[in-house]
Amino acid sequence: MSAERPNAVVFDVGNVLYGWDPEAFLARQIPEDARRLAFIEETGLWDWHDSLDGGRAYDEAAAELSEKFPDYAAYIAAWGARFGETITDPVPGVHALVAELDARGVPLFAITNFSADFWTPFRAREDAFFRVFRDIVVSGEEKLLKPDPAIYFRALDRFGLQPHEALFVDDRQINVEGAEAVGMHAHLFTDAEGLRKQLEAEGLL
Repeated sequence: MSAERPNAVVFDVGNVLYGWDPEAFLARQIPEDARRLAFIEETGLWDWHDSLDGGRAYDEAAAELSEKFPDYAAYIAAWGARFGETITDPVPGVHALVAELDARGVPLFAITNFSADFWTPFRAREDAFFRVFRDIVVSGEEKLLKPDPAIYFRALDRFGLQPHEALFVDDRQINVEGAEAVGMHAHLFTDAEGLRKQLEAEGLL
């Protein structure tokens, strides 16, 4: 990785900008622990959801899964119709950092693993916040998932950045390592205080 300092910040969305708590959503749908665990395990819910993030259309994927598991069809339908409820409040302190960076003229971007079908309504819902981002690469639209190097290179090309010019912020170590592998600066997000220190150390705040 270059010793040069970054001049732009590239954020992840889930659990960096906004909380994501699908477990709590499922608990509201299926209060019984055993039945909820059975739903997750029997349907392979998390791998199935990853396929949506990877570009598969929800309607097609849901129809196939519901046909295979008709007893769970209502829960599968709720995953699509009410997915916005899995996304919780802004992560404490981070939106203030975004505002500070924007006020300083720091270019802001994002790379998110997110279903294209689910991203469209969420982006519209949070339009006022996302307006300060110059571009956002969405895995479901690109049919590429972090930490595949291809999604970072595609994002950098779209953003008009060299790898060393970007500080990537993500809450998952595997995604941080993926960004570093292509030459980006990267920060493993745990909280706003730690991110502020990193941004100050890089001269961005």
